[in-house]
Amino acid sequence: FEPGKHKVIIVGLDNAGKTTILYQFLMNEVVHTSPTIGSNVEEIVVKNTHFLMWDIGGQESLRSSWNTYYSNTEFIILVVDSIDRERLAITKEELYRMLAHEDLRKAAVLIFANKQDMKGCMTAAEISKYLTLSSIKDHPWHIQSCCALTGEGLCQGLEWMTSRIGVR
Repeated sequence: FEPGKHKVIIVGLDNAGKTTILYQFLMNEVVHTSPTIGSNVEEIVVKNTHFLMWDIGGQESLRSSWNTYYSNTEFIILVVDSIDRERLAITKEELYRMLAHEDLRKAAVLIFANKQDMKGCMTAAEISKYLTLSSIKDHPWHIQSCCALTGEGLCQGLEWMTSRIGVR
C-alpha cells in the first residue's frame, strides 16, 4: 500500500448512497449511479491528506466479500439510508461483524446518516441509538447527518477523518 495514502472502505447496504457520496467527494457533483458490482476506487485529497477510497457493492450477495478489502484499512465509512428502517438491523449486524474482524481492529468508523432530506427519515441520534454506537469502545467513531445529493454534511465527515490521522 502506498505510503502517505490512507485507505478507506465505504460500506453499507445496497442503495444507501455509497457511490453517490464517493463521487460527491471527488467532483462535488451528483453522478448517475447504478448498483455497484465489485468496487469503485478513487483518490480524494483533503488539505494535503490523501485518502484512497474503496466504494464496495452492498448487495446481499456481495457482502460476504467485503473482508477481502479490509487489509490496511484506516477508516470505515458506513453509509446508512436514514429512510430504510426495515433494514437497519442488517446494517447493525454488518457493522459489528466488521468491528470484530482482525484486519479492522485499528480502523476508525465514520457513519453517514444519509438521505436526511427525505421526509420521515431517522435522525442521526435515532440511528446512533439503534446501532448502539455508544457501546463501541475500541474504535474511534463519529456519526454525521448528510445528504449525498446536495453534499450537505459530507465535508464535516471528511474533517473528522482528517482530524483522526496520526491520533493513535
